[in-house]
Amino acid sequence: MIGAVRGALARFKIDPYILAILATVVFASLVPARGQAAEVVGIATKIGVALVFFLHGAKLSPQAVVAGIAHWRLHLVVLGTTFALFPLAGLAFSTLPPWIVPAALAPGLIYLGCLPSTIQSAVGFTAVARGNVAAAVCGASASNILGIAITPLLVGVLLSAQGGGLSWGAFEAILLQLLVPFIAGQLLRRWIGGFIQRHAKQASLVDRGSILLVVYNAFSGAVAVGIWSQVSVGDLVRLSLICLVLLVASVGWTVWISRRMKFPVEDEATILFGGSNKSLAAGAPMAAVLFPAATVGFVLLPIMLYHQFQLMACAAIAGHYAKRADGPSEAS
Repeated sequence: MIGAVRGALARFKIDPYILAILATVVFASLVPARGQAAEVVGIATKIGVALVFFLHGAKLSPQAVVAGIAHWRLHLVVLGTTFALFPLAGLAFSTLPPWIVPAALAPGLIYLGCLPSTIQSAVGFTAVARGNVAAAVCGASASNILGIAITPLLVGVLLSAQGGGLSWGAFEAILLQLLVPFIAGQLLRRWIGGFIQRHAKQASLVDRGSILLVVYNAFSGAVAVGIWSQVSVGDLVRLSLICLVLLVASVGWTVWISRRMKFPVEDEATILFGGSNKSLAAGAPMAAVLFPAATVGFVLLPIMLYHQFQLMACAAIAGHYAKRADGPSEAS
């Protein structure tokens, strides 16, 4: 039975972890944390977020970033797409009329645009596509390291342009819950990096478990303020379409600019996956720090939708690149 379910998920390219997140949303909607339980979950979430960024600091190699600087044109394209064009696109969509994008969901589109690229997905898809894996590792690492500082700043600036913004308390929380654990992980990497690499599966479970905890805490708070009375099925459909448009536009842009700048096809694949992917692994914990508990659930909806769409689309695109790479050898 379990094998049949896994086979069906693989056939339709549905990430089982996305189903776990959706199940967590349903559970939080039916059994939200309230009162003292909500306080306990909130404290556990903060600890989980700090642990996630500590592990990221311990896993990411500064040498990988330094080693890839020589490929600076590729990295500028990816980082420019990630932290300039994407945020502007998110801001543009957030200004659509409320009957298309409700005011409660607009900050989530801005937040989606400001997030760094994925690491595992971008590198994994690049490898499948026969792309430049070394550059993908470097670019994804740099994107996530820079994202710890750039994402909150961008979100603050763009939300301020809409009359919102982030409080000083949010930036203080970034220092204590994100930067300090990350730096501690980097400093201790020499001694614990090997241990974490050897236990990568367990570290991944901590990562994913912490995100599920963030999602549960976020949607518990959102349920308390009536998220499902403010967000209709029609809103979710329109939000899904916007996420699809953003994905198609980012893929189209990265392919066009790669060919315009005459990058080889291996680098084109790297730019495509690095520039079009957005990180749920970094986005969920960071949202728990940046936004009030009552609004985190609203903010996470766009990235949850976009994340699933990017997995399905990029899996197909990576397969296309791989077939193209294998073509000449098969013909000869």
